[in-house]
Amino acid sequence: MFLTEFLLTSLIVVLVPGTGVLFTVSTGLTSGWRASIFAAIGCTLGILPHLVASVFGLAAILHTSAVVFQLFKLLGVCYLLYLAWTMWKQSGALRFDGAPVSDGYGRTAVQAFLINILNPKLSLFFLAFLPQFVPADAPNPIASMLGLSMVFMLMTLVVFIGYGILANQIRGYLSQSPRLVRRIQRLFSGLFLAMGLKLAAMER
Repeated sequence: MFLTEFLLTSLIVVLVPGTGVLFTVSTGLTSGWRASIFAAIGCTLGILPHLVASVFGLAAILHTSAVVFQLFKLLGVCYLLYLAWTMWKQSGALRFDGAPVSDGYGRTAVQAFLINILNPKLSLFFLAFLPQFVPADAPNPIASMLGLSMVFMLMTLVVFIGYGILANQIRGYLSQSPRLVRRIQRLFSGLFLAMGLKLAAMER
């Protein structure tokens, strides 16, 4: 019962577009499906520190320390604004008339990792999310939470890879309209900006 509810809830959470989905989709569009897989891996690994922190109660530090929380939030906001500026600056420079080119799969993975690790809300989310699905009579609650965490990360990886591959599939359509490509790039830039401002406005 607990596992079924956890799987359904996790699937909904993972499917809802956020910064990780946005970055993976934009990577699939601009750099191809291989790069989008590395973006999905980076986003998934960026969740791991938050899950571990939540399981062992370290997220309480973010909840109780306004200074630490604000520091993490500021770093996250600055990084999202940087991504917005980079995407806007590259508007119109992207071409789909050849094989997709990536700036480096490792760099893509690191960028994706930073997107999630610099979001302090993730730790607080998992601190409230995971315990709900651990039975009260579980012999080892921490082991149960770690197990659920791994399932959540695997689900995230699979769904994000799917998003990236689907995004890559429409590259051919975009190649017919440079103007549409520029508009999509600016749309992603605006979305990164909006998410950065949303994170800046969030309270603990």
